[in-house]
Amino acid sequence: MPWFYLLAYFGGGLFLANAIPHLVSGMMGRPFQSPFAKPSGEGLSSSTVNVLWGGANLVLAYVLICRVGLFDLRNAGEAAALGGGMLLISLFSARHFGRFHGGNHPVRP
Repeated sequence: MPWFYLLAYFGGGLFLANAIPHLVSGMMGRPFQSPFAKPSGEGLSSSTVNVLWGGANLVLAYVLICRVGLFDLRNAGEAAALGGGMLLISLFSARHFGRFHGGNHPVRP
């Protein structure tokens, strides 16, 4: 399998995991940070913008995972590439957005 298939699956994992908080926040009617906010990635975007951004992330994930090569979830290398992308963006998001929502330093009762 060409190495760029694994790179595409890794990128697909990034976009797939990134779609989740945008879609969930948007569907709940809550504002959330997005690249379109002022300042970018720090300010809040409307719920509608977040649903659209989450949908765009899903489309990109689909293209990278389903239209590049023949992705097989039972193939350990391909699953690891996808999971690695999902884990990386999830960790980044937890640290980045934790600054704004108290997740980096939770208050203990």
